[in-house]
Amino acid sequence: MEPPPPRAPQDQSSHAHSHPSTTTIPTTGTCCKCGGTTTFSPPPLNPTSMPDLSSPPTYRPIRAPAINLPPNNQSQAIILAPVPQSQKVPIITPPFQFQTPTKIITSPDDIRKFHDSPTSKNFLGFIVALSESIRGHKISDPCHESPTVTKIVSIVETLSLWIDQIPPVQQSSRYGNISYRTWHERLTENAEPLMLQFLPEDLKPSTIEIVPYFTDSFGNSSRIDYGTGHETNFAAWLYCLARMGIVKEVDYQAVVARVFVKYLDLMRKLQLVYCLEPAGSHGVWGLDDYHFLPFIFGSSQLIDHKYMKPKSIHNEDILENFSSEYMYLSCIGFIKKVKKGLFAEHSPLLDDISGVPNWNKVNSGLLKMYKFEVLEKVPIMQHFLFGWLIKWE
Repeated sequence: MEPPPPRAPQDQSSHAHSHPSTTTIPTTGTCCKCGGTTTFSPPPLNPTSMPDLSSPPTYRPIRAPAINLPPNNQSQAIILAPVPQSQKVPIITPPFQFQTPTKIITSPDDIRKFHDSPTSKNFLGFIVALSESIRGHKISDPCHESPTVTKIVSIVETLSLWIDQIPPVQQSSRYGNISYRTWHERLTENAEPLMLQFLPEDLKPSTIEIVPYFTDSFGNSSRIDYGTGHETNFAAWLYCLARMGIVKEVDYQAVVARVFVKYLDLMRKLQLVYCLEPAGSHGVWGLDDYHFLPFIFGSSQLIDHKYMKPKSIHNEDILENFSSEYMYLSCIGFIKKVKKGLFAEHSPLLDDISGVPNWNKVNSGLLKMYKFEVLEKVPIMQHFLFGWLIKWE
């Protein structure tokens, strides 16, 4: 019989403990190398007898509910916050006290005051109501279109035509074509006549208040940038029209599917032609460099859709065939066209959201995120305007 093969050198060097020579010594442990008994006791199984050891880590799911936010102090607050609810917009009554709106928010204390005010809750409730109006509807679905909505759509189309008339100049810098300032100057000069096209006689004095919201909805002419704050101003302008009763609840679906879709098309054209810089972008951890609301409205469109789930954004055929009908898919398709590289690398938050099981959770999560990341951020809301229609209370 051949002798057993020698133990590996590393085993010989590391295998150092005492085996009992008699049976009088109690053996309570087992050697992990050779399986023999040892004189060492195994560690106690009761965790309370190990005060120096930390408790097992708390289980953390791979994906947080609704949205997987970048690590920060507010991510848990967003997840646990209640979902914003829709509210009816109170209609103003005479005597009207229109006034030039001004900037008021300058500090976190101002944000907290705004957050607790009826104005903040009603404005967010208006956005939720717009989101609910488009739920389950394609962009092309028939809806009530009032003469006011039709006129507003025509105004946005006019602004788009001006871009064709004011081509970008040749310049070396990547962002901020100075021709945008010419376009914005024309916007400022014509904003009041454009408003007067659909305002009834008794509400024509409101231009002093609603024009500043409108002109600040398309970017900043000094910085040549655009971001969610400007987009919020457009929503505020629509809210002012709702406060005056010019836009009614029956118009809400058309406001999203006709007006806001046209506005989104216009902003993409401005971004591409004049290379508008993202205003206050969060980089890769932002939802999008420029927009937030189309993701809210777009996710509402897809709630309870039979076939398209959040993960469908990774299907190129779906994006190609349905982007014209669903804003969320349109946004994803636009991002993939203007950004190079892997989607998970340049848009990790949107990639994470694609793992959420259904669109209802996506929509509610985005509404909560909009409240925290837009309406309660000083760098954004310091530019927000307050007057008589949107009061500082």
